[in-house]
Amino acid sequence: MKKQIVLVMALLLIVTAMAYAYDDGDFQVWNTDVEEMKINDKSKIAFEQEFRLGDNADEFFYQHYDVGFFYSLKKYLNVGAGYRYIYESKKRRFRLEREPYVTLSLLWDSKGFKFEDRSRLEYRNFQYQADAWRYRNKLSMKFPWKYTKMDIQPYMSDELLFSLSATNQLSQNRASTGISMNLTKNVKAEIYYMLQTMKSLGKWTDANVVGTKLKVAF
Repeated sequence: MKKQIVLVMALLLIVTAMAYAYDDGDFQVWNTDVEEMKINDKSKIAFEQEFRLGDNADEFFYQHYDVGFFYSLKKYLNVGAGYRYIYESKKRRFRLEREPYVTLSLLWDSKGFKFEDRSRLEYRNFQYQADAWRYRNKLSMKFPWKYTKMDIQPYMSDELLFSLSATNQLSQNRASTGISMNLTKNVKAEIYYMLQTMKSLGKWTDANVVGTKLKVAF
């Protein structure tokens, strides 16, 4: 019974966000596609592309392309590095950002719950403004229950983004809940709702995001 309640709650959160997003901040749709290629038992290469629609999902405003290498040092410790190209609409014009990054992830289990604490350091090389550093920390939790032959599994996460400038201040928070599933042996999918809170020009604004993610692993 607990499993069914948790799954229903996760789905209700997603549906509620879709129904009321227009009344509380911008409504956005994000889509992410990932291709992973395993090198050996401890390392892999990942290619990622993402597209975002904003202004009540009526305007295409963001895309990125990413390639990364990831290595498992221990069962509980992963490291990685990558490079991301970002094109984002600023004042109705798409601007380029180049973003090399490094990551470190801690993983552990507790009573069937799977946790991941990922730290990420980014160097943001802009085409249109001064370069900057940013630190991101994302804590994720997968519930220990799976449903149907597709292994539908609920999860939650929260990510904090810090601008590393003279003030080193929190600039964004992303709180998410969703479900993951196996479509085939090599293809996984996710659907989620995210409440994104962002600070811009000294003011905090919210965006309600409904996102999908498709991952193909070889």
